[in-house]
Amino acid sequence: MAVNFPSIDPAQLHPVAGVTLGWAEGHIRKPNRKDVLVISLDEGATVAGVFTANRFCAAPVIVCREHLAKVQASGGIRALVINTGNANAGTGEPGLADARATCAELARLTGLRAEQILPFSTGVILEPLPVDRVKAALPDALAHRDAANWYLGAQSIMTTDTLPKAVSAQVTIDGHTVTMTGISKGAGMIRPNMATMLGFLAIDAKLAQPVLDEMVKYVADRSFNCITIDGDTSTNDSFIIMASGRASLPAITSTADPAYVALRDAVTATAQSLSQLIVRDGEGATKFITVKVEGGADVAECRRIAYSIAHSPLVKTAFFASDPNLGRILCAVGYAGIDDLDVSRTDLYLDEVLVAKGGGRNPDYREEDGQRVMKQAEITVRLRLGRGEAEATIWTCDLSHDYVSINADYRS
Repeated sequence: MAVNFPSIDPAQLHPVAGVTLGWAEGHIRKPNRKDVLVISLDEGATVAGVFTANRFCAAPVIVCREHLAKVQASGGIRALVINTGNANAGTGEPGLADARATCAELARLTGLRAEQILPFSTGVILEPLPVDRVKAALPDALAHRDAANWYLGAQSIMTTDTLPKAVSAQVTIDGHTVTMTGISKGAGMIRPNMATMLGFLAIDAKLAQPVLDEMVKYVADRSFNCITIDGDTSTNDSFIIMASGRASLPAITSTADPAYVALRDAVTATAQSLSQLIVRDGEGATKFITVKVEGGADVAECRRIAYSIAHSPLVKTAFFASDPNLGRILCAVGYAGIDDLDVSRTDLYLDEVLVAKGGGRNPDYREEDGQRVMKQAEITVRLRLGRGEAEATIWTCDLSHDYVSINADYRS
């Protein structure tokens, strides 16, 4: 059951000029479901991405990195092809051959070069990709291409997701309207860097390749790299920004351009909304939890502590049970690995309720106040370290019986 998941009206997802999406039913793992997606880009687009930190990364991740490294020589990325139902991970050289064969087939059908195509897969690990099914579905996906297919595209990349995930926004910069629309998938095996997630965000602004390369890292570090469901870093996660260059806003060729900062911040806000949908639809989730650590010496230690809290099974199960067993949070702070942390300077809040003050139980704290907050669907854990000005925010969810059931039955 998704937590306060917003109602998404497909008609409110803005088309992005220069970008079309086409879907197909390839029967990759299950019949009668959309499981192949092709995203096509007009000539002149720029594309950048960030990928999983898992050393056992999937074959399509390896191929994506290769093709992005050749982006200038190849004439630019012109298409993305995504399949769900099979991760093509843990598949060795045959898996690499299958990812490359998928790109080659789409290139043949579209008149592109294979290096101009990025492949993505998501689903079960350690099983051969049914590449013939993927290739057979490509003509149908191409036939379905339309600029308005964002919601159908979101449906096409789902695995254990219960709802399609899509966000759209427009921003005015120097009198010019810039449109951005994105889709994502993910519900389990979620932990940066990055998460078992795929995220695709298109904007119609024109950005030079080095500028977009910088933007995608900045945006990911403040959105998709700030979510966690279960602490598992996947083999396939990928986040891609596509800039079609069709907006009237003049081309941005430097990160020093004031328009870049305005656009970067708008894209970050959109990506944050998109990434938070993954947490709201976390496997078995009943609560959406914001963990904010303030007053740290640097951002890195704030994130380290926030993740320690967000990954603790004891903390997450306490939230599921609405049990204000909040000593578990302090315990997670203590083992986060900040060796010189002075716990006597820390304060812990649950929403507005001051639970611990100066490293110990707040004398005025009442159990019923903590329980009132714990029963809410949305909760903020705020920790003040009292050792600097840095801060970091992580979004997570609780851990329920359903999470175990979903993952126990995943391959059934």
